[in-house]
Amino acid sequence: MRADSSAIKTDVAPLPNGMWWGLLGITAFSLTVPFTRIAVGGHLSPLFVGSGRAVVAALLAAAALALTRQAMPGGRQWARLAVVAGGVVAGFPLLTSYALTAAPASHSAVVIALLPAATAVAAVLRGRERPGAAFWAAAALGATAALGFAALRGDGLAGLGHADLLLFAAVVVCAIGYAEGGLLARELGAWQTISLALVLAAPLMLTLTGIAVVRHPPSGTAAEWGAFGYLAVVSMFLGFFAWYRGLAIGPMAQVSQVQLAQPVLTIGWAALLLHERVGPATLLGGCAVVAAALFAVRTRNRPGPGARPYR
Repeated sequence: MRADSSAIKTDVAPLPNGMWWGLLGITAFSLTVPFTRIAVGGHLSPLFVGSGRAVVAALLAAAALALTRQAMPGGRQWARLAVVAGGVVAGFPLLTSYALTAAPASHSAVVIALLPAATAVAAVLRGRERPGAAFWAAAALGATAALGFAALRGDGLAGLGHADLLLFAAVVVCAIGYAEGGLLARELGAWQTISLALVLAAPLMLTLTGIAVVRHPPSGTAAEWGAFGYLAVVSMFLGFFAWYRGLAIGPMAQVSQVQLAQPVLTIGWAALLLHERVGPATLLGGCAVVAAALFAVRTRNRPGPGARPYR
């Protein structure tokens, strides 16, 4: 008998490169909510945190674009960059900064856990991707598991307050920005897309930062300024290098499901940084969310007509 005659052959597809890049970006983003909570929980105003971090990131982006002598986008690409800027540079940071003045990090994860499903829908509508039934089943299971897991750590889904409405709005605008940014990254490059969006939004964000400074001169502890620095350099800039590259490689609706692991990571960081208790239910819920996310990203996706691979 030959040595390979009794071997059990498995047909397990390796995780796509887009998923690994997406996971790196999500790991960076998983600290955003706890650090935002730290930054706005003291002496820094939510307007300053939400807009000021974009100004710092825009300075880094402008330097990177100038040093590498990147070509400027075409006419319609500027309009699409405005969509990205409105969603991920202005909308999500400002909305979550205000929401987290009232909502704890664990409760915020209840609503933000809806982001993978929202991004998948935006990807399907905008990117002409057509996931199969197995993908949607996995996505629905993952979203349910993420919501259930986060609800165990927060106040549940009953009784929406103004913070919840702000978080829902943040999810919607961020999902649109993710989807459009993923498509643009196929044309402009991953880091170029977020850099151009930051530069485009810089005049507005600089104006808002100036208003925030005049109204409430910023003064904070070392921890609050450290959190602000992370939000500016990593959450607003470096994290998108990996995230948009993952979405660009795609399939976008599939890679977006990596976000299902973000509530697990976020609450883990919240326990470490904000001293929230993590019990057995949290660990079990986290395993369920990660398992659903892995199943979703392994599900094959059939791209729609006109969809192009990333190069």
